[in-house]
Amino acid sequence: MILLTPELREQLRANDRAHHEAQARNGREPDPVPVVRFFNPVGQATWLATEIDQDGILFGLADLGFGCPELGSFALEELEAIRLPFGLGIERDILFEGAFPLSVYAEAARRAGSLVLAEGILRKAQASLRGGR
Repeated sequence: MILLTPELREQLRANDRAHHEAQARNGREPDPVPVVRFFNPVGQATWLATEIDQDGILFGLADLGFGCPELGSFALEELEAIRLPFGLGIERDILFEGAFPLSVYAEAARRAGSLVLAEGILRKAQASLRGGR
């Protein structure tokens, strides 16, 4: 699977440019909504990415399944190189649509100890606020 389409890459690059522009003018750094979600189809590792630099380094929230999700950088090339059992690799969640700024996902994941659990909690809270289930 191609982890990044040209459209996703452009959205990530736009967020990276906005981040650097804010830093250059000593402004408030943006808190973008994640653009893409990657996951291990046979494990617990999950990544949300908000930006990518010209060298292919992504920034976002990484949860490797050890109970300590954290914000940081990770290389697209390394994600693409991971070989899993049964000939699988890291996948992109093609149905993912970010609903909250990255800081909200990060705080919820820290509290829950898992990005996957946090996503479920956030979805339920969002549905509750909308009057649904």
